[in-house]
Amino acid sequence: MNTANQPIRVDIAVCTFRRPMLEQTLRSLANLTVPPGYAVRVIVADNDTVPSAKPLVDRLRLPFEIHYMHCPAGNISIARNACLDHARGTFLAFIDDDETASSDWLVHLIVQQRELSADVVLGPVKAEYAEPAPRWMKSADIHSTRPVWISGEIRTGYTCNVLLDLRSKAIARRRFSLALGKTGGEDTEYFTLVKQAGGRIVFAADAWVYEPVPENRATLSWLARRRFRMGQTHGRLLLEQGSSSLVKQLTLAGAKAGFCAVASLLTVLSPVSRYHYALRAVLHAGVVSGLFGVREIEQYGATETPA
Repeated sequence: MNTANQPIRVDIAVCTFRRPMLEQTLRSLANLTVPPGYAVRVIVADNDTVPSAKPLVDRLRLPFEIHYMHCPAGNISIARNACLDHARGTFLAFIDDDETASSDWLVHLIVQQRELSADVVLGPVKAEYAEPAPRWMKSADIHSTRPVWISGEIRTGYTCNVLLDLRSKAIARRRFSLALGKTGGEDTEYFTLVKQAGGRIVFAADAWVYEPVPENRATLSWLARRRFRMGQTHGRLLLEQGSSSLVKQLTLAGAKAGFCAVASLLTVLSPVSRYHYALRAVLHAGVVSGLFGVREIEQYGATETPA
């Protein structure tokens, strides 16, 4: 409890774009365990051209207040920024509209934030594969999401499972880039800048959310496209930071791409290793593209809409 003996408020944001699974996401939030002394409100930010998610939100009954917003259109940064603008709590959590939260998800995020005085707390996303997914893909668990540690620290993050402390100076008034709202990478840039502004990013290993992998994403081509875009974002951030010479960065990224391509050929008899290295090669090729200033490929909006 805070000094005014009022509950500490947590807003949970769900940005959505024509996703039927939104109902399962919201129902999973209804089953959350809320820590003593905390109160929850759910924000649904509808990024469609029309308020297509409103009928679903209106008919659902959750044990928390639901605040619906229509935030057109087809640019995820518009929806994310609307959630930041309308958050009333001390904390704001993000979860994707095709995920479901474990019942103790919020508890683990809050406990980790409180114990480590973190500005950002990331949780893991466990991919759930359907039968058509290739065996190597399931074995590699390649769609699951966890943070990357570099020299013992987390330097960026993601919005599919995260808690933000809105009191943080590194977060206050910071917004997601509208220019990246259709390509993706807006969350990578956002959390990179939070870290550079002195924000502390930590990991709550038990704060699980679950994400089914649809058939159209369980393909090598989808993964390659996503990895290339991720590389482009990383390359562009390196270019903007100007931390070292462009020639040095291009040489390093090109060498990594070449090494991974060769490693993919040498491990051709092991599908998990072969595709791991192949996708790493694509990632580093994307870095080269980003360093040359090539605009990120569009991934979201209408292209993500189910047929």
